Amino acid sequence: MNVTYLLGIDGGGTGCRAALADLSGNVLGTGKSGSANIMTDMNTARLNILDATEAAFKMAGIDAGQSKTVFAVLGLAGANVGGNGAKLEAMLPFQKSLVYSDGVIALQGALGDHDGTVVILGTGSAYVTRLGNDIRFAGGWGFKVSDLGGGARLGRDLLEETLLAYDKFHPSSPMTTAVMERFGGNPHRIVQFAHSATPSDFGTFAPTVFEYASKDDAVAVALLDKTIGQIEEGLDAIMSPAPMRLSLLGGLGAFYGPRLSPRYRAILQAPLNDALTGAVQLAARNFASSSAEVSNG
Repeated sequence: MNVTYLLGIDGGGTGCRAALADLSGNVLGTGKSGSANIMTDMNTARLNILDATEAAFKMAGIDAGQSKTVFAVLGLAGANVGGNGAKLEAMLPFQKSLVYSDGVIALQGALGDHDGTVVILGTGSAYVTRLGNDIRFAGGWGFKVSDLGGGARLGRDLLEETLLAYDKFHPSSPMTTAVMERFGGNPHRIVQFAHSATPSDFGTFAPTVFEYASKDDAVAVALLDKTIGQIEEGLDAIMSPAPMRLSLLGGLGAFYGPRLSPRYRAILQAPLNDALTGAVQLAARNFASSSAEVSNG
């Protein structure tokens, strides 16, 4: 196999990043482009993957025409649904492509080659754990039926508590008062907002919960206590009894970490690298040894 370069891709609904590396995994150039969620729009994702790749070649000062010789590992949102990963592999011009869930490259980047678990806590949430060659996934089924601990669910819960306080079903607090004031004191405006809000829209309220929890707001603390219980319920279910590493990723991961119970704080470690680095590492591993396999999850 005449591979001249390795390529790592990290793609999701927000954007796509590419890293071009030599055969030892040393990054030569990087590039960015638009959304690459292949479950939402595979054709657009493909175009943005190629745009990010071209930008990485340009930064490296290498002719982008050599992209046909690369060995690529892509971690993409939606890859583990409905055979999407295999469909995209057939559409890419690279010499060889391996498409994984974005959770796989996040796991590799955060833990390196160590066994352990990562919880990705952004707008949504998902769990990925590795023990030897076995990689398992849990959660991540979407905001409406899953994604406990994600910003969308936390923000939605805050709006619910605000309305419950307005109706005097639950006690109010400075936080619920502030949120109600944000909607002009009109509960109907909260209902109108929620009717058309996207997960990202709900997620904009998540930082408010952490802000007021730091001030010992009773409602905020109760919301986070409930959410931490949900996160740890997932950890109890997916983690091996053997000692393992744990990393919390995503925009909310660092906020939840200090609130975990002592047994989980004891094994909590900062991620070693990001997901894009994980994609490059997997490209180097798979190129070096075709016998190394990673489950698509």
